[in-house]
Amino acid sequence: MPKIERALLSVTDKTGLLPFARQLHELGVELISTGGTAKLLRDNKIPVREVAEITGFPEMLDGRVKTIHPRIAAGVLAIRANPEHMRSLEEHQIPPIQMVVVNLYQFEKIAAKPNVAREELIENIDIGGPTMIRAAAKNFQDVAVLVSPDQYEPVMAELKKGELSAATHWRLAQEAFLHTAAYDRAVSRRLLTIDAPAPVLPETLDIAAKRTAVLRYGENPHQQAALYRLTNAGIAAAEQLHGKELSYNNLVDLDAAWQLVQEFERDAAAIIKHTNPCGCAEQASLKEAYLKALEADPVSAFGGVLAFNRKVDEATAGEVSKLFVEAIAAPAFSEAALTILRAKKNLRLVRVTPTTQPELTIRSISGGLLAQTADTASPEISIKSARQPSDQEMRALLFGWKVCKHVKSNAIVYAREGQIVSVGAGQMSRVDSVKVGAMKAVLPLAGTVVASDAFFPFPDGVEEAAKNGATAFIQPGGSVKDADVIAAADRLGVAMVFTNIRHFRH
Repeated sequence: MPKIERALLSVTDKTGLLPFARQLHELGVELISTGGTAKLLRDNKIPVREVAEITGFPEMLDGRVKTIHPRIAAGVLAIRANPEHMRSLEEHQIPPIQMVVVNLYQFEKIAAKPNVAREELIENIDIGGPTMIRAAAKNFQDVAVLVSPDQYEPVMAELKKGELSAATHWRLAQEAFLHTAAYDRAVSRRLLTIDAPAPVLPETLDIAAKRTAVLRYGENPHQQAALYRLTNAGIAAAEQLHGKELSYNNLVDLDAAWQLVQEFERDAAAIIKHTNPCGCAEQASLKEAYLKALEADPVSAFGGVLAFNRKVDEATAGEVSKLFVEAIAAPAFSEAALTILRAKKNLRLVRVTPTTQPELTIRSISGGLLAQTADTASPEISIKSARQPSDQEMRALLFGWKVCKHVKSNAIVYAREGQIVSVGAGQMSRVDSVKVGAMKAVLPLAGTVVASDAFFPFPDGVEEAAKNGATAFIQPGGSVKDADVIAAADRLGVAMVFTNIRHFRH
């Protein structure tokens, strides 16, 4: 690869630039720069040539025109192995440039400002920067292009050993095109919202996610997998504090547990097995919530994944440490709790920054993607039975309804106030989910309430649950047999509440 004799530096983010530029100078590299970057280098006694010295033109139009000039672009784009290109450079006395160090105007930072004017957005769209980056990346075999301060250290380490390798040039070019593509996406997404709100379901679904981890494997050992991050919050951005590497299945279950506990205002704990809750409770303290969650199905809880919606304290950690658990997610852990939990060598602990519910949930199907708005609708409560639910029953029904939303369909949840009692998940018929929930119950079902994610198509589900001791039901309604189901509730003396909202989870 060509020896780097000349480098163009023009950066908005000046993190790490001074030591990098100084080391380039010490290696004999001539530095060329634009106004603000050039001033920073001169102020720190690093020799630099202004771009204007090479182009013969000053920066123009309030800085809109700096590097866009044949004497710069040609120095970057000329193919060194092409004699005609090199004769052109020589004829016009254009110095070849072997390195371009550019990062772009911080458009996304400006775009995030409340009530930012369109004019300010437009002025923060970089033109010369992307041009230089793309030119250098196109001519990657002759030019090294750096777009992030994270690249300075490894590139300098390689330069000190000699020339940059062809593989490094190619990798830097790939990263450069990713960088400009992400920048263009950010601009286009934001400009589409001017004078009109962004559509909930956009005409083009634009997804850009950074790979943050290559996982050992996917759901099964023969599948490859990686973690990609969209934001700096949620499970994808969680900080791992302890334990083995997180697996694909750990991450899926942690997300299911984390999303469930976010439903509750009081201290809450969730225990997840294969994305379904086998325990969940909301109580006056985190320790009590965990113990109530564990009561529902201690057998299934073995090897499960936990989430808490509060800082995990010493008392809660002491109870959790008695059970074999794969992973725990929480917004924080006390030092005493960490000491207890870190004694379990393989237990994965992650600290999660809460995030707002995404506008869209997305999943892949063969040949494409499905997108839908998040399931955030509130129930529209109406009592259909002759018997009114008691206040305690209503609180239990609303708790069960929140949990039911996070259970795979067909979903049935037996609950008491603030506690899951048993769950029937993923059966092909609703009455079978009722039966499975009863079969798995280790706590008494007498006096429980039942939440159903969709309507009861026949009275049999209500009859079966009432036979097991359930006294009140919450369901969406909407079946052609609603009248029969309500009549069965009245005949059995149980309360029936409709929500007018369905919670299928496929």
